[in-house]
Amino acid sequence: MHGVNTVILGGGRGSRLWPLTADRAKPAVPFGGKFRLIDIPISNSLHADVTRIYVLTQYASATLHRHISETYRFDHFGDGAVDILAAEESLHSREWFEGTADAVRRNMSYIMDRRPQDILILSGDQLYLMHVRQMIRLHRDAQADFTIAVKPVPREQARALGIMRIDREGRIVAFFEKPGDDDGVLDEFALDAETISALGLAAQPGEILASMGIYLFRSPVLTALLEQPGVDFGREIIPGAIGNRKVMAFLHTDYWEDIGTIKAFHSASLAMTTPLPPLDLYSRGRPIFTNPRFLPGTKINQCDVEHAIFCEGSILSESTIRRSIIGIRAVIREGSVIEDTVVMGARFYEREHWESDVHQGIGKDCHVRNAIIDLDACIGDGVRLLNEAGVQEADGDGWCIRDGVVVVPRGAVIAPGTVV
Repeated sequence: MHGVNTVILGGGRGSRLWPLTADRAKPAVPFGGKFRLIDIPISNSLHADVTRIYVLTQYASATLHRHISETYRFDHFGDGAVDILAAEESLHSREWFEGTADAVRRNMSYIMDRRPQDILILSGDQLYLMHVRQMIRLHRDAQADFTIAVKPVPREQARALGIMRIDREGRIVAFFEKPGDDDGVLDEFALDAETISALGLAAQPGEILASMGIYLFRSPVLTALLEQPGVDFGREIIPGAIGNRKVMAFLHTDYWEDIGTIKAFHSASLAMTTPLPPLDLYSRGRPIFTNPRFLPGTKINQCDVEHAIFCEGSILSESTIRRSIIGIRAVIREGSVIEDTVVMGARFYEREHWESDVHQGIGKDCHVRNAIIDLDACIGDGVRLLNEAGVQEADGDGWCIRDGVVVVPRGAVIAPGTVV
């Protein structure tokens, strides 16, 4: 796909994903046992042979920068690169990005450096597998000013998304950002059986076409739109351009999930452990790229396992694992039961002389259910992280509860015998 640059929006503080974002940008959050969220949009771009990629971020980008520099190394005979453009003080601005459009506006001099024909804007904190090449082809064949990736979603989900209506040629004729509790707007944009049939949509009556936050602009059009006031694509730039520009819809039929909250992140992660996961990472044609760590295989010693993912370098001994993801270098010791849990593992193997009485990983005779254990956490023997009272929000020593999910932050130490 000659002449396309990709821009990945890294987002802000990611407060809804705290504490996973306590000291890292959202795109740097580990996912699936061995990946980082940033690997998803980068892989989608690379599968379309779009290799000039810019990642826009402004918060705690050190971990993200390290992962990208260790993972995406292109050869000297092409122009492929993944560059991080973090918010910075300059002669023109001393403020952080105020929105998605503002972030792109402030970095246009870098993004336009190679004079691309089109600019693809991807989200850095969503899960999706999409045919970017098909989107680019539709955009160019239709001679569109810009194209938005859209997907039918249930009415309740549409309340928090940008929604739209399209004509029989796939052109977007109306757009409304996050209708919330406005049922009149939702009724107006709801799909009926006749429209679904005429457009050949894989949707149900009452569903609504929603923006995925993925856009493809002709470069001159994006430049012109960003010369106008407005800091956010969904709230200001796109609604103001619908009547004046040719805006096409790319109908996405593959997997897409917004994982902006702890609950959504936890649910999407555990869905990967099902026999036929909705996010298929086992595709030969569209693998997800990540850092090749050259770790040994997983070691499993007399364990009872049901619907789980084990990543390389992990060691499990006489434990029970149900509907869980066990990340790289994770250690789970004798007698422990892990259920409906994401164990992210560790960045390094434990040092030979460990200064703490609580060792890295999960200790003996622990019971963990409905939880997320971040990298390098140390959980002592006999710990019970079960939230049997069904608490939705709470904070404790080395742990917290968000959306009913127990979260142990990165590097936290849970004392032996702790009950949550």
